[in-house]
Amino acid sequence: MNIGLKRSIVTGGKEISVETGKLAKQADGSVVVRMGDTMLLATVVAAQEAKDGVDFLPLTVDYREKYSAAGRFPGGFFRREARPSETEILVMRLVDRALRPLFPDDYHAEVQLMIQLISYDGVNNPDALCGFAASAAIAVSNIPFNGPMSEVRVGRIDGEYVLNPTMAQMELSDIDIVIAGTMKDINMLEGEMQEISEAELVEVFKIAHVAIKEQCQFQLDLAAEVPAANPKRVYSHESHNEEVRAKVYEVAMEKCKDVARMGLANKSKRTELFDAIKDEVKASFSEEELAEAAKFISPYFSEVKKKAVRWVMLNERKRLDGRAFDEIRPIWAEVDYLPMVHGSAVFTRGETQSLTTLTLGGKMDEQLIDGATFKGTEKFLLHYNFPPFSTGEAKPLRGTSRREIGHGNLALRALKPVLPDDNPYTIRIVSDILESNGSSSMATVCAGTLALMDGGVQIKAPVSGIAMGLVADEGKFAVLSDILGDEDHLGDMDFKVTGTAKGITACQMDIKVDGLPYEVLIQALEQAKAGRIHILGKITETMAAPRTTLKPQTPRIEAFNVPNEMIGAIIGPGGKIIQGLQKETKTTITIEELATGEGRVQILSTNGDDMNEAIRLIRLIAFPPQVEDGATYEGKVKSVKDFGCFVEILTGTDGLIHISEFSWEKVAKMEDVVKEGDVLTFKVMGRDPKTKKWKLSRKVLLPKPERPTETVDAPQA
Repeated sequence: MNIGLKRSIVTGGKEISVETGKLAKQADGSVVVRMGDTMLLATVVAAQEAKDGVDFLPLTVDYREKYSAAGRFPGGFFRREARPSETEILVMRLVDRALRPLFPDDYHAEVQLMIQLISYDGVNNPDALCGFAASAAIAVSNIPFNGPMSEVRVGRIDGEYVLNPTMAQMELSDIDIVIAGTMKDINMLEGEMQEISEAELVEVFKIAHVAIKEQCQFQLDLAAEVPAANPKRVYSHESHNEEVRAKVYEVAMEKCKDVARMGLANKSKRTELFDAIKDEVKASFSEEELAEAAKFISPYFSEVKKKAVRWVMLNERKRLDGRAFDEIRPIWAEVDYLPMVHGSAVFTRGETQSLTTLTLGGKMDEQLIDGATFKGTEKFLLHYNFPPFSTGEAKPLRGTSRREIGHGNLALRALKPVLPDDNPYTIRIVSDILESNGSSSMATVCAGTLALMDGGVQIKAPVSGIAMGLVADEGKFAVLSDILGDEDHLGDMDFKVTGTAKGITACQMDIKVDGLPYEVLIQALEQAKAGRIHILGKITETMAAPRTTLKPQTPRIEAFNVPNEMIGAIIGPGGKIIQGLQKETKTTITIEELATGEGRVQILSTNGDDMNEAIRLIRLIAFPPQVEDGATYEGKVKSVKDFGCFVEILTGTDGLIHISEFSWEKVAKMEDVVKEGDVLTFKVMGRDPKTKKWKLSRKVLLPKPERPTETVDAPQA
């Protein structure tokens, strides 16, 4: 029986095995990748032919984490995996961005790549293995591909770089970067870091690329042993008409160059002029010619437009909007724009604008995460919204897109390193993009910084972000700062860098061409640094430092530790005590057990008096003063019984005033003389030897009534 082919490679001191031919054999390619006891099944299937009218690569990358992989049940009513989580979507994007540029430009057959986490050991993180697994699945298939590629994660602990660090090692690392590339070059990266320098980032690239090249060669060697992987399938997914192409070039090339030379900052005006040229191209064909040529005009015109704009950039050193290559678009910003939110900012750079809000909450506002590889809470949330009106379009809204999740995650990673270490709040930042023409995720970073400072969050330093572009052809190149949407579409690189004045906090790079020499990368990083510092200056002009106080409408939070053995007393049976405290003080109170064994109490309130009363009452429970035998106290009646009433001596400590100790007069029924909630003054008379309850007396504090004088009748005369 054929049990498949299995080979291994060592990366960063960790063995990674790849097995093929054993599982999912009806897929075009399938592999099982294993590191430790973490295992991924990656499969790929491609249609034999492209669908009619498809002129792009319909690639679908799907990553799912099976709860069974970690020996867990899914949450929810149905107890089965449902829609992908944000974590899974972010992994899909990592793999897609690295793979997509490596398929042939003229390959348009539908490709579906599925990656499943089938075993998870809690030690080895599966996400950095997904790119390797996806590429290996394609490598052992006959699908055309200009790879292989691979991905690795790089961490740094005490100055030492670590490849594919374990989950425990990542807790100690000041760098978390996933980098993808081919035998030749790096083509994708995304990560966060603690204000590192540009030189350190380049060093990370070089270390990662060594491992990537080894893994790519491993895939080539593996594919050479798989008969079905060679030769690759023959395809023909495009038809061309060279006569139409030549005419489109002839009519449109110089006119497109002329528009590119104008330096128009207005996107809609440029679009209008390019559309007019396209109309001229169509008008140059007769009706009979258009019957055949119409389907070729749009793609050929797009080619002409791209070549013309790039030619003007490289040969005449002119950008579409007239800026110098290192020039940043005009910036204006404003804080405290929305009067009732906890913090707000508007940040506008050129034709890109973000309205960002800050909301501060307590422990109950944390996001609950119930994934296959992680179960817990998150107290820093950043949500990015990209409505269609931001680009002047009318489109249906169909929920949060993968792009919105990806852009929001990048901005979150940029700002997370500067949050205060002792931050007690759950923080939610929402960026609504109101205008978009490039770098909207970086506008979110800048607006997020201002909103945090406007809300009084004491961040360590302001953060700015910039998107860099690249145009390279025939030995010439131009590195572009603060790219437009058109420059992103027509260029060869989208490189986003965020950071403080001290260093880089996050980055993301996608390269659409083969080859990015390190000298070009270094120039892009240095140019990005200059741009970041310029933008930081605009941010600090708007607001130099965080507000020293929170806004009046912002809830206040106080937190303190209590002894572990007092957690139950604060919560009470069935939550009765803590619920009563919240109702009485109009606050929100949470308590959790810390790893140190103590309890952490957090109180959230919009009123100072309520906050102080909640603190007083909880401290009385957690650190109760001792009841003194013989002392006099005042307390509320907690309950009334036939035989007496129970009264609160101190918070959490009750005692009994027996019916005989209530007053000097005889009491027939307790409910006739006292009710629940009444405040009584009483004296502690000791403990009951049987029940150990405190015995209380009210009557000993009352004046004892005099006994009536007896009257003696006078004798009869």
